[in-house]
Amino acid sequence: MSAATRFTLTQADIPTHWDNLLADLPEPGVCPSLTKGELRRDFGDTAGMMPLLCVYTLGHDFVPPKIHAGGLRYHGMAPSVSHARKLGLVEAVAYPQTRVFKAAMLFARTEGIVSAPESSHAIRAAIDEAEKAREEGKKRVILFNLSGHGLLDLASYDAFLADGLKDD
Repeated sequence: MSAATRFTLTQADIPTHWDNLLADLPEPGVCPSLTKGELRRDFGDTAGMMPLLCVYTLGHDFVPPKIHAGGLRYHGMAPSVSHARKLGLVEAVAYPQTRVFKAAMLFARTEGIVSAPESSHAIRAAIDEAEKAREEGKKRVILFNLSGHGLLDLASYDAFLADGLKDD
């Protein structure tokens, strides 16, 4: 762990219970399966060959925009995540790719890590939660999953920095 990412909590800051746990599931605004999809049985592939799954979906025939640099472009969500959403255990939020890349750039400049666009959605959500906590004057422990680096996505970062990325 780098010195920039180390932190310590005092005994008073360590949570003693988790009744206020909130899980946000950020997703691309162009493929909003959790925020705009419906919970139903759908195929896991576009050809309709896989077994039907109970998922939040935009429909297996959904075609995302041809140009989108900000992450995954899949029509559905995993069955386990869909079930958690159905039970109200998690909330979903969709972000446009330019907001995601702004968060990724801030993270890269402060932490020295270039994140994958998929992970950058979680970074955007964490930043939004931190800003909300600051506005409310509340202390929060905010965790997010950085699931991958963006070294294969440098062309997308280049496009963002050159104002070449647009929100659909």
